[in-house]
Amino acid sequence: MNILSLFIILIIAFIGYFVGRSRANSIRNLSGKRLTSISHYYGYYVAIWSLVPAAIVFLLILIFNDYFVTNYVLSGYEDLENSSRDLIMAQIENTRNGIQLANSLDSNIIAAVKKLNYIESQYRISGFIVVLSISAYLFVHASIKISPSLDSRKIVERVFLILFFSCSLIAILTTVGIVISLLFETLKFFNSVPILDFLFGLNWSPQRAFVSDVSELVPEDIAGAFGALPLFAGTFLIAFVAMCIAIPVGLLSAIYMAEYASSNIRNIAKPLIEILAGIPTVVYGFFAALTVAPFVRNSGMSLGLEVSSESALAAGFVMGIMIIPFVSSLSDDVLNSVPRNLREGSYAMGSTKSETIIRVLLPAALPGIIGSFLLAISRAIGETMIVVMAAGLAAKLTANPLDAATTITTQIVVILIGDQEFDSPKTQAAFALGLTLFIVTLLLNYIALRVVKKYSERYE
Repeated sequence: MNILSLFIILIIAFIGYFVGRSRANSIRNLSGKRLTSISHYYGYYVAIWSLVPAAIVFLLILIFNDYFVTNYVLSGYEDLENSSRDLIMAQIENTRNGIQLANSLDSNIIAAVKKLNYIESQYRISGFIVVLSISAYLFVHASIKISPSLDSRKIVERVFLILFFSCSLIAILTTVGIVISLLFETLKFFNSVPILDFLFGLNWSPQRAFVSDVSELVPEDIAGAFGALPLFAGTFLIAFVAMCIAIPVGLLSAIYMAEYASSNIRNIAKPLIEILAGIPTVVYGFFAALTVAPFVRNSGMSLGLEVSSESALAAGFVMGIMIIPFVSSLSDDVLNSVPRNLREGSYAMGSTKSETIIRVLLPAALPGIIGSFLLAISRAIGETMIVVMAAGLAAKLTANPLDAATTITTQIVVILIGDQEFDSPKTQAAFALGLTLFIVTLLLNYIALRVVKKYSERYE
């Protein structure tokens, strides 16, 4: 019913556009008066009135659906705590869905199931009627208001201005909210764990500080348990291996497609490379765990090397394959956007194609290429699934890619799995790791922007 309501108001808005535009044209042709706006703005005016208010009401109905339904069904359980009310509501829903529990035949549960079915049907029907009534009424109202004196362009542009401002505000507030939430929990974490121990400690074993009662924690429980240096080392080691694969392969393939490949080869090769970006990371994880990791281990053993069954090399190699499209596709687009006169001027001076690429195209396209590298590095640092499946969970301080390693994002996932006590340093450590990763990424962005700015000014 909800999907049907949304679909119908979209159809009404679509029809409203053509009705509004047609009515504006009719007024102009019959009265001979000049309209204050172009005809299609009147179509947008009717479409907006038909869609936006009804969509807002539709959204509010969805938001408050569970609240009204739950309070109606549990009207006789006001004295219970929220956790008990949630448990009873789950039992009622399970009984309705045919899941037989110990108290499924309880008369109160059966009565509550009937109330649940009744209120949900009434809520859906009434919501459907309200939304469609609002959309239809405003459709008619907006159509009638169309006149030569109505400046629909200003109204439509004001609506879009509010929309753009709201989207920008949401993005800003989301970023601010993320930073504040990370900072708040991180400060609580550093009240228990010294920041120097966290940044330069060599042992990561947060499970030592996980107890049922935070008041039971003693300094010995957390001393030396939150040394994150092995996580930093593992993160940058795996990311380094990935970039050793992605940067040369991606950049060279971009140069080939931009300067050497024919249009037919380019039209086939570029989509095939970009398919790599659309493969789910869990598929890459299976590939790394079942194919690449055994191959690396067997190859190392045949050479007399000691190779872990889960290695940073296997995870980094597969991760590098995954992020090749980020380098290749963006670098290709940047190289193709370099002005043609730079190439022709280089050829006129007697340069070969390879000299033109190295001395003219790459420096001119360097800001965009650096941007593609930055995007690839950020993607590598933030990857989790491949590391979990191919590199393991052991926090080990090592620079050997043949050893097992883990990353910051992997440990964040491990810490936050299952029920957590957010007053525990073990859980708060995840926020400290997240804030640290955020700062590192911010510094990488700053460095990249400085490089981009320098070379942009040089070639503008």
